[in-house]
Amino acid sequence: MSLLELCQWIQDTQIGTGIRESIYVFPIIEGTHVLGLALSIGTVMWLDLRLLGIAMRRQSVSEVFGQLKPWMRIGFAVMFTTGGLLFWANAARCYPSTYFRIKIVLLLLSGVNVLVYHRTIDRRRSEWENGPIPLQARLAGLLSLILWTGVIAAGRIMAYTL
Repeated sequence: MSLLELCQWIQDTQIGTGIRESIYVFPIIEGTHVLGLALSIGTVMWLDLRLLGIAMRRQSVSEVFGQLKPWMRIGFAVMFTTGGLLFWANAARCYPSTYFRIKIVLLLLSGVNVLVYHRTIDRRRSEWENGPIPLQARLAGLLSLILWTGVIAAGRIMAYTL
């Protein structure tokens, strides 16, 4: 079975068809996805702006992260779940989309950026958080802003070109 055939099978399941053909379910899922996106990526961007020294300079990175972490997690759970359901409803239509593929690559790169940040520089946060923010942390914040902006742009363009 090819990847396209798998996507067609996913899309043609009863759940995929039900989501896609419902006049209420699909728009509710899509709207919830956008709200989850705003919550998760919005809070991530605040942390990125703190790492860059642009926002919330009077608070430590730990304080900012501690306040935002629960909201990030909730937003990511909502965004991941609803994104999966949207894909389920249109898997075969998403498969050939260049914007879908760009979005997936940018999502993966965003995940790698988070993983590298938390496994390296963030482990030493207590050493630098009361002083200047290291270049690596600032670069991780900047890269995060760029990647998530790309994810959002690719996702919105994809939605209008399917």
